[in-house]
Amino acid sequence: MARVAIITDSASDLTPELASSAGIAVVPLIVTFGGEEFKAGVDLSTDQFWERMLAPDAPFPTTAAAAPGAFKETYEAAFAGGAEAIVSVHVAATLSGTMDAARIGASMLEGREIHLVDSGSASMAVGLLAMLGAELATAGVSAPEIARVLEARKADVDLYAALDTLEYLKRGGRISGPRAAVGSLLSIKPIITVIHGKVDTADRVRTRGKARERVTELLTQRKVERLAILFTPPADPEAFRDEVIARLPGGIDPARVFVYAVGSSVGPHLGPGCLGGVFLAASGD
Repeated sequence: MARVAIITDSASDLTPELASSAGIAVVPLIVTFGGEEFKAGVDLSTDQFWERMLAPDAPFPTTAAAAPGAFKETYEAAFAGGAEAIVSVHVAATLSGTMDAARIGASMLEGREIHLVDSGSASMAVGLLAMLGAELATAGVSAPEIARVLEARKADVDLYAALDTLEYLKRGGRISGPRAAVGSLLSIKPIITVIHGKVDTADRVRTRGKARERVTELLTQRKVERLAILFTPPADPEAFRDEVIARLPGGIDPARVFVYAVGSSVGPHLGPGCLGGVFLAASGD
């Protein structure tokens, strides 16, 4: 293990395989279907979540932050594994109680060096920052410097996603009922983003095709060094990925492009049929 351990939460949408290969520990958020409770990504995989989510008459899932004790245990395991310090990167405090839980968990380990970073966003916007932190840790960068870099670079992260409907954001309490109703009445395909930790509308269009084109435009305005294509079933991301890559100014290293289905911590708020992406803009662009 690197001297500095990188921790995140399941709202980062890092797959278990990607997190493991990067040396990142993931604290699972809680997902509830009806009376059944699951740890996201642990006893409910992304595929299993969407199978349940898309089932006829399925109860609407709810999400909750992990308990502070779960963060304490993860931090303790990192220190026991040889880490001397931790940088913990999480979903925006304005969107989840996860940062508060992480802060309490860290306070239980008095005298230990733990730096908390609020990503100000969600999904792979968190994941890309965590991966950058892991690369810095592997390179021997100190924990305070990693935290400083991530705080600075989160301004270079943008998320855009075309949704089929605003209904799921309304059910999850992320937007108001009247705002969702207006979109439904006008048959609008909303394109959302996250600005300063709050879900906002980047644009509104009338068809899925126009929504896809607009998201492509938004994702290809700047040179980028990392890109994650996000989707929720039944959307097919492959052609969309190729189109975005082809239009990126300056191109991109294919090894820094990821394609992942949104997992069970964020998926309930987006609903099926979502297509979008997250990018980390090239430094200084």
